[in-house]
Amino acid sequence: MSGFSFKNYFRNKVLEEKNIKVPNCYETGTTISGIIFEDGVVLGADTRSTSQEMIVDGNCKKIHYLADNIFCCGAGVVADVENLAQLVSSHIQLLSLNSGRAPLVCSFVRVMRQTLYRYQGYVTAAFIVGGVDDTGPHLVTIYPHGSSDALPFASMGTGGLAAMAVLETNYRPKMKQNEAEDLVRNSIKAGVDNDLGSGSTIDICTMKLDSVDRHQETSAKVETYSEEVYARGMSEAEYSYRPGSSIIVTEEVKMLKFDQNRI
Repeated sequence: MSGFSFKNYFRNKVLEEKNIKVPNCYETGTTISGIIFEDGVVLGADTRSTSQEMIVDGNCKKIHYLADNIFCCGAGVVADVENLAQLVSSHIQLLSLNSGRAPLVCSFVRVMRQTLYRYQGYVTAAFIVGGVDDTGPHLVTIYPHGSSDALPFASMGTGGLAAMAVLETNYRPKMKQNEAEDLVRNSIKAGVDNDLGSGSTIDICTMKLDSVDRHQETSAKVETYSEEVYARGMSEAEYSYRPGSSIIVTEEVKMLKFDQNRI
């Protein structure tokens, strides 16, 4: 396998020694999630690509092909994510041709983990790998330093916390395909609404042993999920607090001056 070039690492080290400001890393935004249901795996991702406060691409593909029934969602630097997915896919495909057997999800996970660990986090790429092979459906999260978790549902990215809240609330084992797709869709919508770096539309990829279905939700359809995602629950009890229940530690009043000519 070919590797990555980190020649700029030595450049940055020299700049630091000369007290010259090192170029900042760009902060990106993404929401990706996945679920195992009774017959397969569903992956979902938003399609917004950002560079700090600027939206670079509103239709960025974040679900990447690895094998016929195995795909992955990527979060992080787009170049790192796409190149690593292509490297691992070609490597395992050659292994499959050499062995005469269909590739397994664990094979992709192992190569990704080893590659990311080798670079000690300098390859800024995180993945949710999902697929169905001869051993059944699998869903694995892989972090930039090479650690991984095999889970029934998962979310990653800057909108991952909001997505995880929806997944933890509504997930149950052995869900039907349509239920799993709706849950993944709602989790991505929650990430889009709570993270400025996530947005545009929603990509959904459903994998079974004998079929793969990929489709993209339109922007107009995405807006209709808000009421379902943020439906207000019923309070189990009434809460009332007497005035003065919260202790005021300090209090300070400042007079603000305004320039009427600039308002």
